Amino acid sequence: MTGDDEVTLVVVDDDPQIRAGLRLVLGTDRGIRVVGEASDGFDAEAVIARHSPDMVLMDIRMPRCDGLTATAREVAADPSRAIIVLTTFDADEDVVRALRAGARGFLLKDAPPAELVAAVRAAAAGRSVLAPGVLDQVIRLAADHTRLPTDAERRVLSSLTPREREVAAAVARGASNADISAELYLSLPTVKTHVGRVLAKLGVESRTQAAALWARVGAVDQSR
Repeated sequence: MTGDDEVTLVVVDDDPQIRAGLRLVLGTDRGIRVVGEASDGFDAEAVIARHSPDMVLMDIRMPRCDGLTATAREVAADPSRAIIVLTTFDADEDVVRALRAGARGFLLKDAPPAELVAAVRAAAAGRSVLAPGVLDQVIRLAADHTRLPTDAERRVLSSLTPREREVAAAVARGASNADISAELYLSLPTVKTHVGRVLAKLGVESRTQAAALWARVGAVDQSR
C-alpha cells in the first residue's frame, strides 16, 4: 500500500456504468483510490502494468479476454497481487474457477457498498474475502471433495522449514502479512519472502490455494 495505508485499485468490467458505479462506491472511502479502469482482460494487463495497483476488481464475463483468464495471468505474474472477482451470479463453477485462478476473493456485484469497501480493504491487507452466500458454497464444495492427503502432498508439506510451516498455518487462518509480522516478530519483507517460498514449495499460485492445501494436509498431519 501507499502512504497512510491508501489502497490503490484498478476496476475491470466491460460495462462502463458498472465501472462508474464501483468508482462512486469506493470513492466514499478516503483510503481507497481508483487509479485505472479497463474494459476486458487484455486492456487490464496494460492498465495494471502502468499503475501497479495494490489490488484489482475483476469482472468474470467480458469479451476478448474473460476475468478468470486475466486473473490467472496476473497472479502468475505477481502472486502478491490481490484480485477480487466480481459477478452477478454465484454459480458453483465460477466460484471454483475463480479460486483456482488465484483470486483472493469472490463477491457479487450487488453487494452492499459497505461490504464492498470492507472486502477491498481486507483483500489488500492479505486476507481472503468471500461473500456470505459464496462462503456457504465453498464449505459445501469442500465437504463434497474431501479426501485424505496423498503421500506426495505430505512430502510437499514436509519440505517446509519450521518457520515456513508457521507462516503457512497463519496464511491458512487468513492472517495478513502484517498479522504474521506481529505474531512471529518478523519484518514485513521477511514475511513476504517466507510467503513466497511457501507458495513455491507447495506448487500453488495464491494464498487461497495454499490455505486450502494446508487445511486438508497440514492440519491432518499436525493432529497426529
